[in-house]
Amino acid sequence: MTSFLHFPATTTLPSLRGASPAARPNPISLCQSRFSVKCRYAEASVKSDDFNSAAIDVVADVRPERVVVLGGSGFVGSAICKAAVSKGIEVIGVSRSGRPTYSGSWIDQVNWIPGDVFYVNWDEVLLGATAVVSTIGGFGSEEQMQRINGEANVVAVNAAKDYGVPKFILISVHDYNLPPFVLSSGYFTGKRKAESEVLSKYPNSGVVLRPGFIYGKRKVDGFEIPLDLIGEPVEKILRATENFTKPLSSLPASDLLLAPPVSVDDVALAAINAIRDDDFFGIFTIAQIKEAAEKVRV
Repeated sequence: MTSFLHFPATTTLPSLRGASPAARPNPISLCQSRFSVKCRYAEASVKSDDFNSAAIDVVADVRPERVVVLGGSGFVGSAICKAAVSKGIEVIGVSRSGRPTYSGSWIDQVNWIPGDVFYVNWDEVLLGATAVVSTIGGFGSEEQMQRINGEANVVAVNAAKDYGVPKFILISVHDYNLPPFVLSSGYFTGKRKAESEVLSKYPNSGVVLRPGFIYGKRKVDGFEIPLDLIGEPVEKILRATENFTKPLSSLPASDLLLAPPVSVDDVALAAINAIRDDDFFGIFTIAQIKEAAEKVRV
């Protein structure tokens, strides 16, 4: 038989002031606690005076969920922040504008950090994080799209890797079966460059979500744009006619009309599933995003 006599727990947090990323300890190790466990054991026929006792050190890896959402105040980013808060996950929202200007109970539960990924203080953002979700992306000139969709995400992936963050989720885009000359634009090449970086740095835990048109209620400069008035009925129509339209899916650019829209809530829930499911990694299509969302939908 075994009796546990004492469990004194000690946690030592090393000083991080002035440490370089290479010398900085893995943030996950900051959550580890060491327990000293003394056990006594003996066969039933042995007298208690003959008991052998030995101290056993047990390291408990305690990792509270702490998610960093890049572009957290945007359309998709805010949906992910809101969904994460509803699941009891600690959230840090990073964006150039910082805290959203509109109100919401979940907004007060997010730690908002204004900043640009090219200049942000990663010590303030990534220490202790268990996952990073990037919703960074946008349109503009070829150079701007390469920088926003590609280089910005590459910087974020490498920063997360340097800080020992175990998982990275990228919100990318469906290719719509477009011809190569269109896919060679800065928007798509930037996205694919970011995808390659995620899958290279995180081969067994990196997640790339490729939604098509994302609908929901989008807030822009104090106004609410009801994209769901378009996206939701189109999604239902395409779902109902899927058997008839499937033969057309091989045609170039056919998915501009045939790829079903995705609810921003489904994208958010798929991201939550990616955060929590260690077996969920790789590239995920529109249909797979919806399946992942169903796994965590309440």
